[in-house]
This record gives sequence, C-alpha cells and structure tokens, in this order.
Amino acid sequence: MKKTLAPSFIAAALMTTSFIAVSSDTKPGVIIYATGGTIAGSSTSNTDTTGYKAGSLGVDILIEAVPELKDVAIISGEQIANIGSSNVDQKTLLKLAKEINEKLKSDDTHGVVVTHGTDTLEETGFFLDLTVNSEKPVVMVGAMRPATAISADGPMNLLQAVSLAASDMANDRGTMIVLNDRIGSAFYTTKTNSTTLDTFMASDQGFLGTFIGSKPKFYFEPSTPVKKPTFDISKLDELPKVAILYSHQDQDVALLDMLVDKGAKGIVLAGNGNGSLSESVKTKVKELMENGVPVVRSTRTGSGFVTDKEEGIGSGYYNPQKSRILLTLALSENANMDQIREYFNSEV
Repeated sequence: MKKTLAPSFIAAALMTTSFIAVSSDTKPGVIIYATGGTIAGSSTSNTDTTGYKAGSLGVDILIEAVPELKDVAIISGEQIANIGSSNVDQKTLLKLAKEINEKLKSDDTHGVVVTHGTDTLEETGFFLDLTVNSEKPVVMVGAMRPATAISADGPMNLLQAVSLAASDMANDRGTMIVLNDRIGSAFYTTKTNSTTLDTFMASDQGFLGTFIGSKPKFYFEPSTPVKKPTFDISKLDELPKVAILYSHQDQDVALLDMLVDKGAKGIVLAGNGNGSLSESVKTKVKELMENGVPVVRSTRTGSGFVTDKEEGIGSGYYNPQKSRILLTLALSENANMDQIREYFNSEV
C-alpha cells in the first residue's frame, strides 16, 4: 500500500541532531528537545492509530510541519533520541535534565519543550519537575495519533506547547504537560486511557489551564505542590535501580527477594486500595525494611492518597511510576528511611 501522509506533516526524513527556525529577534527563544514517540510516528495507513512506528520523524520535520511556530518564538531543535517512550532509560533522563538545566541559564532561552511518547511521558515529566532548577517553563508534549493519521493531534499540541513555553505566564509553574487543549502539572498529571485523546489528567487536582486556539489561559496564579522535593543530578552518571511490583491475590513473596537479588536498591508495590498487601507480603516488607531496602506502598487504583504504613512507606499522592522516580532520586542522595518517608509525606 502506498504511504499516505496527513496534510499536517511531510514525508519522513533522516534524523538530525539540531535544527533552527529563524524568526524575529524580538520573540522569546524556545528549544525543542525531541525524543521520538507517537508525535514523530508514521504508518502506511492514515487511519492507523495503534500499529504505527514511533520515532520515525526527526525534529526538523516536526518544526517544518508547523510554520506557525516561528510566529510565537525563535525556535531551535535538538534530537535527544528518536524512540518509543517505553525505551527511555536513566541515561536519557539524566542527559535531558542536565541539558535543560544548562540551557535555561541562558538569557536567550525563555523555555523548553520536550516532545515525547505518551506511554511514559508522565515519568519523564515528573523527573524533570524534580530535577530542573529554574523558574522558566519546561513543557512536555506528545500525541495520541501518529503524524500520518487523519486529524493528527501532534501539530496543534506542538504549537500550543511552544506558545506555553514562550509565555511569561508560564513561569514558576514547574514542568507542565500539554495535550488535547489542556495544561497539566507534571507533578500530578498521569495517563488514564490507552488510546483516547483526552487521556492525560489529574483526577483529584485538575488542570492548570487550557488553550483558546494556540493561546494559553491559566485558571490560577503559580503555586507549588506541598513539600515538593528537588534534587541535584548535575554530578550523577547513573541512578539506583528501583523496581515496581504489581500486587494481587495470592502473591508470591519470593518475587520481592528476587528483585533484591537482581540489584534493586528499593521496591515500589502497586498495592490494593490504600496500599493494602497480604499478611505474608507485609511480613516480607518488614524484613526488607529492617535490612535497609526501602519499600514504598502505592496503589493500583489509579488515584488517591496512600497513608503511612507500619510495614513499608505509604506513597501519599504518588502513583507507582512516580513513586519509583522519587525513590530513585532519594536513594541517589543516600537518603535514610526517615528521610525517604518524609519525601513521600504520607502522614495524615
């Protein structure tokens, strides 16, 4: 079948390392860091929204396909990776955070945009929210439909993300997530549906704002999540290994020992309800904690607060995947059990 490209994108090109769209020097500077994902995906069919190849288009193609970008900012692009987001690893995260921290020090950079696959977008966004030390905006953006699909959502999402990164109103809001005309805090926002456009949301905390066309509109003045931690990763070349284990009936306790034997320095359990576990698993968790292996108990329900636990550490508002990021960063600075418990702020 002959490949059909959506009008909003042009044919795939070889991946490039950098690209600059020249614009008026009176406009703010925005850097687009491209990592791949659906927003850069393509398929042989313009109705295919699940079987496409992620990370097919380079950052230059993404920028050229949305000429309106030059009307809102001086755009430069850098290709960090071109992969599906399930393949994003700690090396990619550290490289991205270090480069963003460095570039945001420049007066020429008003903000940055990271194009990313949606499957793990919230993890990268949360990592950047805890490790980028700047009042300037960092905006995560992706797409639920590939570039070749009818009504591909990537071009408008990208224009909105750049408009947000170029806006003074976006300062002091931490890392944000933009999809489907919504602005969310990366600290709270999560992916809630596998395929629909309205997948990203924070069920309890809500959105920060929305878009009217390409113009961002905020509901609130800038604010900071309660006890939001920050971490310095500038001297780190690797991160401690932390694993997530999904809880269920009749769970095999030996799996926890296996994770530790394979090098896990901490474990996150996606527990039932309010982080509930079987009695046998709780006994093992207590043993691991006494032996210096922190175990965080989150919830598999998708939302809600997990209270502090006698056996293990309650995750508070952090879902399993964000609990893993936070525990990894806490271990990277050799935090003790009390300090880790304080990071998760799970007391009520």
